Amino acid sequence: MSVHETTDELFESEVLASEVPVLVEFWAPWCGPCHQLAPILDQLASERDDVRVVKMNQDENPLVSARYRVMAVPTMLLFDRGEPVAQMVGARPKSAIVRELDGVLV
Repeated sequence: MSVHETTDELFESEVLASEVPVLVEFWAPWCGPCHQLAPILDQLASERDDVRVVKMNQDENPLVSARYRVMAVPTMLLFDRGEPVAQMVGARPKSAIVRELDGVLV
């Protein structure tokens, strides 16, 4: 799978109603660490079939960002069965993201 871009309008159907866990990266075009994180998320999306990876441009989609109190970018929220179960703020190496996912997705 590849990383998919979602919006405020599609968030409920694409993330909250998803049958599989979803890792959502809140990002912005002006955010350098977000651009550093992009290839890592692309790798995760192609390597893992137990989680979907989506991105949400915080500047263009302020409603979901406000709902989940996203105050900084990049922020990654992992949703499972429609509920946020993990949060990671800031760019991280792939190993740290995998460790977080593996710790939650048992």
